[in-house]
Order: sequence, then structure tokens, then C-alpha cells
Amino acid sequence: MKKIEQLEFNNTFAQQPDVFYSHVKPTPLNAPFFISINHDVADLLEIDMHELHLQNNLKYLSGEALLQDMQPIAQCYAGHQFGHFVSRLGDGRAIILGEINTQHNGKWDLQIKGCGKTPYSRDGDGRAVLRSTIREYLCSEAMHALGIETTRALCMIGSEEEIYREQIETGALLLRTAPSHIRFGNFEYFYYNNQHEHIKTLADYVIKHHYPALKTEPRPYLTLLEVVIDKTAKMIAQWQSVGFAHGVMNTDNMSILGLTLDYGPYGFLDAYEPGFICNHSDHQGRYAFDQQPNIGLFNLSCLAQALLPIIDPEPEQSVEYAKAALGEYHNRYIGHYADYMRKKLGFIQTSIDDQVLCQNLLTLMAEDKVDYTIFFRTLSHFSANDTKPALRDLFIQREKFDQWADLYKTRLQQETISEQQRWNNMKKSNPKYILRNYMSEVAIRNAEDNHDYSEIDRLLDLLKKPFDEQKANSHYAGLPPDWADGISVSCSS
Repeated sequence: MKKIEQLEFNNTFAQQPDVFYSHVKPTPLNAPFFISINHDVADLLEIDMHELHLQNNLKYLSGEALLQDMQPIAQCYAGHQFGHFVSRLGDGRAIILGEINTQHNGKWDLQIKGCGKTPYSRDGDGRAVLRSTIREYLCSEAMHALGIETTRALCMIGSEEEIYREQIETGALLLRTAPSHIRFGNFEYFYYNNQHEHIKTLADYVIKHHYPALKTEPRPYLTLLEVVIDKTAKMIAQWQSVGFAHGVMNTDNMSILGLTLDYGPYGFLDAYEPGFICNHSDHQGRYAFDQQPNIGLFNLSCLAQALLPIIDPEPEQSVEYAKAALGEYHNRYIGHYADYMRKKLGFIQTSIDDQVLCQNLLTLMAEDKVDYTIFFRTLSHFSANDTKPALRDLFIQREKFDQWADLYKTRLQQETISEQQRWNNMKKSNPKYILRNYMSEVAIRNAEDNHDYSEIDRLLDLLKKPFDEQKANSHYAGLPPDWADGISVSCSS
């Protein structure tokens, strides 16, 4: 483990052509202070925890001072936002301080979010507010613990600086990390600017640093597209399996590594509602929960379009290759989703009737507004010997559930593992704890109204072990309170 001053930086992206980014100096918040530090991410970055807490290090983590070899940059990219192409976006409030080289865990971007204006801020102030920072800090770690690829956060830093949104709010900083923050929009920027040589340079960079096995492929850029298609399909299948809605699936929020990126107005399902819209700015429901798989294909189509100039020397051949690759997306998605749902249902064997059994269950859950997480966690204790399982009390149409349960019991007879083994397996796929909106809201209210940040660390510890019973924390596993229906989240942050 290293002290902060001993961290080694090798800023490979900053060595690329300067059209990829802009050098920018962070503008720290006034009188910053630590709110929370994520010990697990400190271990990942091989930073000495005892050293990290020292007040002297706050200046390096808040952007006030730079460590040797840091090269702060803001990335330039474009993107399709709510279906409409925007030719120049970029990191408007995020600055990559540098790339940390660890001894055992690879290379990681160290990015600070909320540290002032960049050339891509447009009319924004480059700041992040406390409420959105708390939400991203908690959810990125919750998603990691659920086994979903994601950016993560090292720490959250607060201040008393006033930030103007719909009302005056408090500014905060998030220090997040990922192997890369390159998005689909990075490629789109060069495609629509007819800078095809930079598409190749960027693709070569991604392959060299993140997909080195592709170097020897006969068509490495086509294979890159195919790999990203599969990773994205898998990520979205995982979202659907745990009931996660991203809320803003613009192409500039889609990671080339298949990471869940940019947590804004996200939400986990409470009652199962296929058309759930978590983003109150999404008036048309473009990014509703049940639309996410299709939006994944749209976004991948935008990436494929941007890669056309380099997939094959013959333009028509490039189009055919890209179409064929995109044609595999739904099969990939359906395959991944089926695997996750079989695990949630406790199946090891595969049956042709599994999809129908699962869909019938979800239809009934939607009709009766059954809580998604509570149902599947309770199902993890289902016994084929129960004539009237406790699960039926979650439903209004109990006779319909009984009919489904009879089919489920019949299906379980095809399995060769013991009931106890099935229960153990299911509890590893069905979390007891998710980050419900009301939980974040309680932490936000305590922080904003009372300067009490203890709930943030409490939730962080809870969400790192979502599959454990954690009996002392069982109150977090219940239904949300009635007032939770009034929580509104949007793109404003």
C-alpha cells in the first residue's frame, strides 16, 4: 500500500492527439472536507487507508493541488441524447486527474466530478450538488456488490459552497474511478466530424489498453464491436434482472467497456412495473425500464455507425459486417437474461418452458404490483412441500399465484440438487437489499438539513453485502414508506 504522494501515474490517454481532450485545471470547492471514504476502493487502488484519511491529502483529492505526474484533462465526445444527435458534449463537470498504475490491479482513471468548468461545460457551472453525489456514490458501490460492472468511487467530499439549480443547493465532489471513461460518444465525435483517422487511433488505443487479445484478430475493429455488443447486452440483462433503471441511456453515457456509467435519475423497482420511468425529465418514456434492452441496440447501432470507416476497407462490406454483428444483439441479450432469471428462480437445468414460466410470473407480479426484490428474496425460501407458501400473501390474485406455484413445483422436480442447495444458490442471486430511492433520500435529507453524514456510511456498509441476511439491518429490506411515492428525480444535478 502506498501513500498518496507515492502514487504512480502514467497518463496514456493524455498522450493521444490533443483533439481527444482538453487540458484543464480543477477549480476546487471552498473549504472542502471528507464526507465518506470507500475503503474497498482504496484497497483496489493500493492506497494506504491510514494515509488517505489525513487532512493533508484532501488538497490532492479535491483538486486544490496536483500530485507529480498528474495531467488533468476533460474528454471530448459527442452523443445521441434522447435520440437526437449533439455534435459536441464532453466532460462538462468531470476531470480525469490522471491514470494510476497499481502493482496488482491494473490501471485506473482517477476522475473528479464537480470540480469546475471545462471547455465542454456549455452553460453549466461544472459543479455537482450534494444530493446527486450521494446518489452516485452509494449506487455505484451497490451495483458493484450486485456483480454488475460499474464505475466506482473512492471518496465523497463536501463543502458549504452554494450551487444554483432549481434552488440553492450545496456543492460536493465525487472522486470516481474506472479502467476507462471512454464512451460510445468518443467515437461518434470523430465520425461526424469526418476525422476517420482519429476513429482508428481511438480504437487502437482501446484495443491496446483494454482488449489486447483483439490485436491478432483478422478484423480487430469488427471484433471490438462484437465484444462491446456482448458486454452491453450482458450489462443490460443484469440491470433487468435486479430491477435497475438507468434513466438516461444516451450514447455519451454508454461505456466502451460495458460499465454502468453516469448515475443520474436512476431507480430500482419497488413494485414490479415494466413501464417504470425513473427520470421525471423523460416525458415520453424513452428510457423506461422495459425499453432499456431496445435502447441498448439503438446505442450500439450508433457505435457501429461510427466504426464503419475502419471495420473494412470496402464501405459496403463494413455495413454488412456491422449489420451481422448487431443482428446478434438480441440473441446475446436474451441468452444472458435467461441465465440470470434461471438463477433467480433456482434452476440449474435448462428447460424450453422456462421463458414462459418466468414471463407468466412477471405478468402476474405487474398486475398485482408485487415488490420485485422482496418477492424474489422470499422465493429463495420456497419449499415444494408448502401447500400455501407465504409468498401467496404478496399477491391479490392468490388463486392465479397458486396456479403458477404448481407449475413452478413441477419444474423444480427436474432439478437434481437438494432443496437446501437451491435455497443457498438463490440467495446468491436474489439480493435482500437494494438502494431504494427513499433510502438515498433519507441520507440526503440528513446531510443537507442536519450536516449528518452517518447514514451515508451506514448505507455503504449495508449495500456492500446485499445478499447477506444482516439481521440488524433487516428494516432496510422491507417495503418503502408511503411518502417514497413523492420522490422525484430528474436530469438536474
